[in-house]
Amino acid sequence: MTDTLADLQHRMDAAAEALDFEQARALRDRIALLRAGASAEDAAVADTAGLTRQQPGSMGLGTSRQSVEPPPGWTPPPKPDLKTNGRQGKRR
Repeated sequence: MTDTLADLQHRMDAAAEALDFEQARALRDRIALLRAGASAEDAAVADTAGLTRQQPGSMGLGTSRQSVEPPPGWTPPPKPDLKTNGRQGKRR
């Protein structure tokens, strides 16, 4: 399990040239996991078949943050009254 990133990249390129796109996809996802900080053992056994990739630009330029979901039970705060514009009124 001492595959280096260069070795995995070479194997991915060879699989793509041989038109074995499933193997190339698995190697690409394994490389991405290793670059993201996963251990070599975790990256080797990870099932990446169900992962969906973020579309470029969906969260801004160059970001890779995933979409944030609110915690269970969270409700948004009430919206302000547009007629008052947040003012208390005139005091004399």
